Amino acid sequence: MKLKLAACVLGATLLAPLAVQADNHKHSGEKALIMLNSDSLMTQGMAMVLGNAMQGQGVQVDVLLCDAAADLALQDTTSELLKPNDVTPEQLMMRLQQNGATVSVCALYLPNSGNTQEALREGVEVAAPPAMAEKMMEENTRVFTF
Repeated sequence: MKLKLAACVLGATLLAPLAVQADNHKHSGEKALIMLNSDSLMTQGMAMVLGNAMQGQGVQVDVLLCDAAADLALQDTTSELLKPNDVTPEQLMMRLQQNGATVSVCALYLPNSGNTQEALREGVEVAAPPAMAEKMMEENTRVFTF
């Protein structure tokens, strides 16, 4: 019984941040840049869960995918479902996009992965290093690396 209750509490805890609350502007005007490099599905998933949670608190979220994590940006990438909500990191990433986040792959990804821009999901950009460096240095931007 205790195990089931703990699972329900954990599930509710992880679900709650995914709901974007339009009236919650606790951090309005703040920006977060999530730099995701890890090939670990749990790390990718948690980065996206946290991004959605920040977005739900009024933070403008941007995502920069590099190295193996940039594969999330490919149209043909389908990751395993992550418990407890049975979602993939790319589904969580697309939810971020739907709610206003920009998602970019690092400038080195396409030329070094053998992929082309046409292979990217709709709305995914290729980051321009000068623009990304400027974004990283903005006073009201926090940079999170996974």
